[in-house]
Amino acid sequence: MYLREVRNNDIPEICKLPKTREELFYCFPSAVYPLSEDTLRQSIETRSDSTVVEIEGRVVAFANFYRWKDGLCSIGNVVVASDVRGAGVGRCLINHMVKLGFEKHHAKAVSVSCFNQNTAGLLFYPTLGFRPYDVEQRIDYNGNPVALIHLRRQS
Repeated sequence: MYLREVRNNDIPEICKLPKTREELFYCFPSAVYPLSEDTLRQSIETRSDSTVVEIEGRVVAFANFYRWKDGLCSIGNVVVASDVRGAGVGRCLINHMVKLGFEKHHAKAVSVSCFNQNTAGLLFYPTLGFRPYDVEQRIDYNGNPVALIHLRRQS
């Protein structure tokens, strides 16, 4: 596994990572399925530390920070290719983002948010030291109310 900053030629590969409307909602709630290159570029331009994980030259995961000030870094747009889930890719990516938050941005805490339907995510983040601290109501792509659970890891 190789972690690195996003390059322009990664954009088409990243757009293919969410395979369903539901997966895209989990990692990019404001986007319309399928994820367009323009939408992703706009997100990357307004965010920090956009990072990919590569395996054998293939982009298999992506994340960035949508907040990186006032002692808090918030990880967003987290997506891992379905065929490598459970192989440590997400753990590697999130640990890297946490390290960037604490070391590069001098954060006191790093947060991530996860929708209540994303059971895998809700079970995964606590294994990395994240703890729930808030819940917010959102509306999903079908117009249904869902819970967005905010988790935080202190330095």
